[in-house]
Amino acid sequence: MARVIFLEERCKGCQLCTAVCPKDIIVMSDSTNGMGYHPASVPEQDKCTGCGICALVCPDMAIVVEREGKAV
Repeated sequence: MARVIFLEERCKGCQLCTAVCPKDIIVMSDSTNGMGYHPASVPEQDKCTGCGICALVCPDMAIVVEREGKAV
């Protein structure tokens, strides 16, 4: 099972991750982080396949994808 971890304080809300997610499960949070941006999140973690595309496109390295306990 895969899990996506967003380092919310690094996220600038660019939405690149939302555009590339093949499952279309990444959404922007209603709350803001310390910089005033709406960070990305995945409310339905069970739908994540762990492909890691979101982490690859993130310019701020704010996304970590774990597959069965191992970070990608």
